[in-house]
Amino acid sequence: MAKWGQGDPRWIVEQRADATNVNNWHWTERDATAWSTDKLKELFLAVSVQGEQGTCEVTEVSKLDGEASINNRKGKLIFFYEWDIKLDWTGLSTSGVKYKGHVEIPNLSDENDPSEVEIRVSLAKDEPDTSLKELMRKSGVQRIREAVGQYIATLKSEFTQGMILPTKNGVSHTAVADVKQKAANASVSPGRHGVKIPTCKVSMKETFLTSPEELYRVLTQQELVQGFTHAPATVTAEKGGKFQLLGGNVSGEFIEVVSDWGPP
Repeated sequence: MAKWGQGDPRWIVEQRADATNVNNWHWTERDATAWSTDKLKELFLAVSVQGEQGTCEVTEVSKLDGEASINNRKGKLIFFYEWDIKLDWTGLSTSGVKYKGHVEIPNLSDENDPSEVEIRVSLAKDEPDTSLKELMRKSGVQRIREAVGQYIATLKSEFTQGMILPTKNGVSHTAVADVKQKAANASVSPGRHGVKIPTCKVSMKETFLTSPEELYRVLTQQELVQGFTHAPATVTAEKGGKFQLLGGNVSGEFIEVVSDWGPP
């Protein structure tokens, strides 16, 4: 048994407004189902693509079954979501003929990366075959994956506000950790003369199986960057603009931004 004044802080109700879940020790849960339903509909209904065959767009979210929640345990956020989705799409060929079809996403869950989510595209019953179906299978599916990535990123960045409660002095666990890290860095400061740190140069070459236009959007639009990295990010895609990725662990500046990917 602890002496008076030396008890485990997990069992002490500190002087705070809510007087609950001291130091974020206990399990708390927030239902994100209703918010997710509205967000997914908003993102999917904004999906549209255009090509040589004509245009296609998602016109209705006909099925959206599932749930989503966020849990806080010991200051760590745990995300859970699982959705069975069906979308209706409409295509208009260059000759003016309209077509209707469906998109099925049978298992959008926290177990799968957006790039791994199964997306099935089909034509509605009795609809004749059309090249617009291929347009939806390629460009349409890509847009839908981007919407899925944006949903996940927004769920983790916006809907989690207030999940990590502050302690009695108004400092959250995350802030305390940052302060401790800064103090640790300061304690090993080499002084005014500095110290030589061995470094090395790293060169990487990546091949992305997508178009230059899509790659440019993914690397310059904040919502898509967050979906791609699965972490909070801030991006100002302009010359001299700053960026921070992976929650601030990677940062830098845009030296030059060129969007002209056509032939020289």
